[in-house]
Amino acid sequence: MIKIPKNPPESGTLLISAVNMMDPNFSRSVIFICDHDLDGSFGLVLNQPLPLNVSDVVNNIHNWEGKLYRGGPVQENSLHFLHRCPDLEINSKEIMPGIYWGGDFEALNERFITKNLSSSDFRFFVGYSGWGKGQLEDEIKRDSWFSRKATSDLIFFDDCQNHWRKIFSTMGSEYDLLVNFPDDPRLN
Repeated sequence: MIKIPKNPPESGTLLISAVNMMDPNFSRSVIFICDHDLDGSFGLVLNQPLPLNVSDVVNNIHNWEGKLYRGGPVQENSLHFLHRCPDLEINSKEIMPGIYWGGDFEALNERFITKNLSSSDFRFFVGYSGWGKGQLEDEIKRDSWFSRKATSDLIFFDDCQNHWRKIFSTMGSEYDLLVNFPDDPRLN
């Protein structure tokens, strides 16, 4: 039997949905927690790409064809981004060493013009995942989420279809059953 870590959520944590997660917004999802305090939590789903590029939804963005992701079901008209470029100087918040959240979008757009930036160092999201006071802690207690410390490689992992499995494969042999768990066990 797999023992689910009951670590309290904190900024810089990855949440990995349990196989019994029925909410279609979060089934097989990997969420990066950007902010957590006594009032609640804010995170971004890392493995739900949209069939759009950033330039499809943002006017006047200079030469940026990076993918766009669905960050979650809350305020899906909002735009958020993560990056791993420490010298951008756009007032981003450092969530963990080398991983930054948000910042001045106009300043970022200028950096797209003046610097040679790689789309592999950025993730743009519409919407976000949010939990009110104590809500995420309760979901963790009910075994809805696994958690582990995030790494840059796991945040910016490109294979969205296998991201959920990839995370479990990094957590030790006791999670091997989950790595190979079928999407719909009724079909086995």
